[in-house]
Amino acid sequence: MSANHIPVTAPVIAIDGPSASGKGTVAQLVAETLGFHYLDSGALYRIVALAAQQSNIAWDNADALGKLAESLNIQFKQNEIYLNGTQITEAVRSEEMSRGASEVAIHPSVRAALVHLQHSFRQTPGLVADGRDMASTIFTDAKLKIFLTANVEIRAERRYKQLTNKGLAPNYKQILADLQQRDCRDSARIASPLVQMADALLLDTTNRTIKQAVEFVLAAYKNIL
Repeated sequence: MSANHIPVTAPVIAIDGPSASGKGTVAQLVAETLGFHYLDSGALYRIVALAAQQSNIAWDNADALGKLAESLNIQFKQNEIYLNGTQITEAVRSEEMSRGASEVAIHPSVRAALVHLQHSFRQTPGLVADGRDMASTIFTDAKLKIFLTANVEIRAERRYKQLTNKGLAPNYKQILADLQQRDCRDSARIASPLVQMADALLLDTTNRTIKQAVEFVLAAYKNIL
C-alpha cells in the first residue's frame, strides 16, 4: 500500500483516574477547546447498572450483565444520554448509579461488551476519552495519556459540594467511605484495573483548579505535536 493510501487514525487523548478527581470536567473542556469528540466511558457503566436495575438483574450477576450490555442501544445527544430511546441523563448521574457502575465494571463480560462501542467514538478530528482504562486497554495507542488524580479527602469534598449545589443533603463521611471503597474496587479488579501507565503523565489536581488542569493537558498535547 502506498503512503497516500495509509488510513489516518484520529488522535486520542486518554485521561484516566479515580472517581471525583475532576477528569470528566477537564476532559470535556479539553475536547471543546480542541474541537474533538468526547467520551465519558464511566457513563456507560452507569447505564449498564441502571438498565440492570430496571431489568431486576443483580449487579453481581456477571453472565446476565454481559448479555444485557451487548443488547443496549446507547446514544449521547449533546448533553443528554438515551437508553433504548428513553432520556436517562439525571437517573445515571445519581450516587446510587455511581456505586453501581463500580460494581458492574468489575465483570470482564461487561467490559468486553462495551469495547466496540467505545472504539466507535474515535472519529476525526480527534477524541478525548476519560475513564479508568482508556490508556491501558481501550486506546493503548493514544497520542497523549494522562493519569489525573487527587487526594481522596479533597475528592470527597468536591463531591459533597457538587451534591449540595444540586439541592441534596449529602453525608460527607459516607461519600468519603464510598470513594475509598470504589478506589479499592477499581484498583484491585482483575479486568482492566485502574493504573497509571508508564507512558502516562501524572496530573495531581489536589491543589490545582480545573482551569490549571485543562491548561496542563493542552500544553502537554501541544508539546507532542
